[in-house]
Amino acid sequence: MSLVTEEIKSKSEVYHGDELGQVKSKELLAEICLPNGLLPLKDIIEVGYNRETGFVWLKQKNSVTHKFEKIGKPVIYATEVTAYVEKGKIKKLSGVKTKELMIWVTLCDIYVDDPPTGKITFKTPSGLSRTFPVSAFEVEDTVKEV
Repeated sequence: MSLVTEEIKSKSEVYHGDELGQVKSKELLAEICLPNGLLPLKDIIEVGYNRETGFVWLKQKNSVTHKFEKIGKPVIYATEVTAYVEKGKIKKLSGVKTKELMIWVTLCDIYVDDPPTGKITFKTPSGLSRTFPVSAFEVEDTVKEV
């Protein structure tokens, strides 16, 4: 069952299609001062953002497993990823899991230090967390601004 209702959609910016979804998801990450490679989604169907509440959702055709090579960690992104965002933070995240040792654990919060230290922290609902360099989640933009 989707967390995104028609009522939420009516009060939000909603974008459809993979190409626009890729652009808008990277713009959102830049706006909240998080690394642009944090959401490596594919075949995006819909991206939505309610600026008033900070609620964000991303829908894709299939779940995606992505390995962040610089830290050697695989992450699974479900077909629907939701969260509340604010500057430097993603809270109440759903639809994202990472592999620790031999089990998949759900992530619930992601945040960068303020003032910036070059570190990003990922937290689980049980309170466990891991910190990595922000640079491990940055990708070079292939689109050049004019």
